[in-house]
Amino acid sequence: MTTLFDLITKGSVVETGAWLAGLDEQRRRQLGTELLAYVRRRRDNWWGGAEGTALAVAAVGCLPSAAKAAELLGRRSVRLDENAGPPVVDAARDRGVDWLPDLARRLADRLVRTDLDGNWSFVAHLVVAEKTPPPTGDMFVEGWLDSLAWPTQRLRPYPLIDRLRADPFLDAMLPRLFEVDGIGTRMAFQDLKTREPLALPHTLIRLAAQGRLDRTVLLNGCVDRLLRGDRPAALRPFSVLHDLLAPTPGERTDRRADYLRLLADAPGPVASMAQKALRGLADVEFEAVLDASRAVLLRPEKALVRGQLGWLDQLARQRRDRAPEVAAVLAEMGEHPAVELRDRAAALAAKHGVVPAPVGVVVHAGDDLPAPPAPAAAPPPITDPDELAEEVATLLSTRITALPLERILDGVVRLGGADQPRLAQVLTPVLDRHRQQLEEHRWDPSCLHGQLGSLLRADLPPAEASALRSWWSGLLGAARQSQVTDPRVAPAQRLLRVRIAEIGTQLGRTRPVGLLAAPTRASGVLDPAVLYDRLAALGDQVPWHWDLTQALLRLPPVVDEALADRAAALGTPGGGRLAAWLRSGGLPRPQSQVVTVRFQRSTSYYFGDSSLAAQRVQVELSPPETPPAGRRHAERFDDPLGLLGGRVVRFPGHCADWSLLWPAVLPGYRELVAAYALTDVSSAADLEVQGAAGVLPLIAECTGPGGVALDLALAYGLGARHRSDRAAAVDALLLLAAADDLDAGAVGRQVGDLGAGGMLTLTRCVEPLRDVAMAGARLSVWRLLAAALPALLAAPKPPRGIPDLLTLAAETATATGVRIEVPGLAEVAARRGSSRLVAEARRLATALDR
Repeated sequence: MTTLFDLITKGSVVETGAWLAGLDEQRRRQLGTELLAYVRRRRDNWWGGAEGTALAVAAVGCLPSAAKAAELLGRRSVRLDENAGPPVVDAARDRGVDWLPDLARRLADRLVRTDLDGNWSFVAHLVVAEKTPPPTGDMFVEGWLDSLAWPTQRLRPYPLIDRLRADPFLDAMLPRLFEVDGIGTRMAFQDLKTREPLALPHTLIRLAAQGRLDRTVLLNGCVDRLLRGDRPAALRPFSVLHDLLAPTPGERTDRRADYLRLLADAPGPVASMAQKALRGLADVEFEAVLDASRAVLLRPEKALVRGQLGWLDQLARQRRDRAPEVAAVLAEMGEHPAVELRDRAAALAAKHGVVPAPVGVVVHAGDDLPAPPAPAAAPPPITDPDELAEEVATLLSTRITALPLERILDGVVRLGGADQPRLAQVLTPVLDRHRQQLEEHRWDPSCLHGQLGSLLRADLPPAEASALRSWWSGLLGAARQSQVTDPRVAPAQRLLRVRIAEIGTQLGRTRPVGLLAAPTRASGVLDPAVLYDRLAALGDQVPWHWDLTQALLRLPPVVDEALADRAAALGTPGGGRLAAWLRSGGLPRPQSQVVTVRFQRSTSYYFGDSSLAAQRVQVELSPPETPPAGRRHAERFDDPLGLLGGRVVRFPGHCADWSLLWPAVLPGYRELVAAYALTDVSSAADLEVQGAAGVLPLIAECTGPGGVALDLALAYGLGARHRSDRAAAVDALLLLAAADDLDAGAVGRQVGDLGAGGMLTLTRCVEPLRDVAMAGARLSVWRLLAAALPALLAAPKPPRGIPDLLTLAAETATATGVRIEVPGLAEVAARRGSSRLVAEARRLATALDR
């Protein structure tokens, strides 16, 4: 006999509604209780398409209230699109419930930013069908904007203005457009019919011109939004809307105090808009302009500062009696990083009566940086199930990072064999709350989420546990036979995967210590003496192969004959491996080859534009052809995971920042980690992926030579699209310079070659390099620039940003007093004309001749 749950599972929407028709209320409520239990019980708990629609029909037809229905249909595993709306409304009509408006409001409150496309349209259908005022929560407003950007197939033939004019939500949504933080990023879409960019601001202007919208509401909303501030990208549609409104002199006069605030504090494009709105107004207070100018003249945006200098010059000429006050403000600009603007301000100040005092230069012979701090000690191991549950909850609430992951793996090994029922009791609620974070993302071959979730879930049914152990055993067998070589997975990530598999197959067996590989330092380093003690505590037990492999890779890569003799004296397999490793000095250094590769760049709405580089420079590793001097042939490293070979080929769809884990896997091998992470870091520059360069400070905290892979990674990091990634490059450069591990000339040569080849946006490099110099590494910056400039100056078409680099080079050369020859500089400085490139080349040449 076919049950209601069979129909739901088959996605039989019509049959589900028919099955419920005619049932009395008591039977419906009984089925509602069974429905909730059925959904909780099902392990493949994802509902979408016809199956999700059938579930929604059953929920409205059986559950007692809007609260219960929203609790079920608002789960993140349930996806309902607009096709679910009509049958759900029919089911509600058939049952005679009156709480669909309440259900719509509750579901609107549960909307998730990353999954608005389907569920929003379902909620919107309920709102329209019930003729109730629409919800105005942030997520509902964002979903409405998404529906305008990506209309359903039946609405795509119509231009945005026609759709918006007839939209039932327009009047309720319009005020919220100016109130929801970050919503501007969703407003920057193009009309799919007319292909007009930034279509929404243009359409709102047309509707205002037709009388459908109030122009004053739009103008007030724009100014209020800009005053509240947001990310620059989120403010751009409002700046465009403001410019399209073209406020009259009267409207600008009424808002002059607001424009003055924007001029001083807003992001560059908004401040420029405010500057344009204020200039030409006759009744702006003179003192207010001077006060705002003091802030504007210290801003980094050159166009904005240049415009303010012109305005102040105009004011000084118009108000001769107050010209000295203007000149005094201009004279305060001596600390601006742009030399040409400082020169312009000084000339105007002298013109209007004040000669700025010369800026004193403190000469440093080298970098002035504090010594890098020693790596912090790792926290103590986890010995209590409740502490393990707390650590797991914290890890799953943020991104997975190395030290918490290692503590959790060690804690599972320590506690797994002691009290398995207690462990399952405390972990199961945490894992249930974070079920989605622990799903296997099969499209990402580097994914650890599913493996980690399976390892932590101690209450798996016997059949599932047996299948999981078989899968783990297969992975371990493939690793031992060198068959785990997917180039999309970094070797360090392969080691993490096989380690989790090994723990899973060994879990529950008696073991006197936790993981041998548990680090003793926060950077991932393991003290050799501690590893010796752990192996001694194991006695005759054979250590786990990959656990000991990871432990050896975490040791400082130096020869230690004394400890090697002690390890050999243990007379155990583990002691023998440790002794051989300590005598060899760790991994041999691989050979590195620089290669230029082309890659496919997505042209979709979300990824980049056609102006980005289509090739990048990467590093291929290969094992050394002969063992290094002093390393016996018999001690050659067995490398089934390919740690010393190949090139990592990453893709933009990986599900986490896995590269952040790799420095702790190989803390003594900077070059290897940099080579693995290079495709991620370069994506921060040429694919504009945010967060991809965050691994750079962690690599800098490692030890060992960095080689060309590190030089390239730092160069790409300096040219990253996002400020946070450039800040990571700054931190890495400072750490390396403080430890005297920075080859500034080698990094500079990579910056020059990448910039000259169009693979790096030089204008992005200026700010982080200036930050490094201001932090005390002036000599390193000067050496880096001196090595970068020859290739840039020799380029057939000089890339944008060279004048700024020349300016910074002149400043750091003067500050350090170190003379370095820059090939090609004299030829550029000798050119005719007064272009900025030539002027800054002359400035640097003059600084070097002093």
